[in-house]
Amino acid sequence: MDLGIKGRVALITGASGGMGLATAKLLSEEGVHLVLSDLDQATLEKAAAVLPGEPLLLVADMTQQAQIDHLVKQGEARFGKIDIVVHTAGVTGAKGDPLELSDEDYQKAWSTDFFSAVRVARATIPAMRSRKWGRFVGITSENAVQPYWEEAVYNVAKAALAAFVKNLSYKEAAHGVLCNTVAPAFIESGMTDGMMKKRAEEKGVSFDEAVKSFLDEERPGIVQKRRGTVEEVAAAIALLVSERGSFINGSNIRVDGGSVQAVQN
Repeated sequence: MDLGIKGRVALITGASGGMGLATAKLLSEEGVHLVLSDLDQATLEKAAAVLPGEPLLLVADMTQQAQIDHLVKQGEARFGKIDIVVHTAGVTGAKGDPLELSDEDYQKAWSTDFFSAVRVARATIPAMRSRKWGRFVGITSENAVQPYWEEAVYNVAKAALAAFVKNLSYKEAAHGVLCNTVAPAFIESGMTDGMMKKRAEEKGVSFDEAVKSFLDEERPGIVQKRRGTVEEVAAAIALLVSERGSFINGSNIRVDGGSVQAVQN
């Protein structure tokens, strides 16, 4: 399917991670020019080695507005514009009793998982608005609407991100800039690998048995009884940033296998 975005320019943050890299692959196949950012140059270069063409690879800390501004300026200098933002950068944060977690625990997740999106939007959306076309996609989580008690810092930041992007969508659509979020759950990734390895050790079972028991006990809504893939998340992102998705605005698209069991987003 032609997504109608050949020649567009996309900035992908957290680009060396699973969802970021899978999205980069899919968009590159559609003829999109890529500006890829993460915290480590070597990791970025290793990830980009599987991509066609010559993506621009830039290191930037998403907690620093000046670094984000510089990143965007470099992307614009190379390609002339940035049309699409896919903001996947984030952290899981500290876990534990919500009242025992420190201010610093909350602030770290807030700065990285929520406020980084505000910073990236500040740096990119005004230019999109002036050109009357743009796409901004943030990555939330099932946790934004179905929080788990021990993940309070992550829950709060992701819920705020969902609300922020919804706020953006009201004003920016009038200028041709569509803003949406994608909410994955239990995706095959380094994060869930780590969770399942820890679970396997605690229960004295194999990795696969840990996954199965987690699905049965903790995620009964995922009736497919498997983890999702980063490619499945990337497919939803690609639709949202495309011309095919030109009437989707202010939405939170779940890619969660049914993990969230409520009707409302």
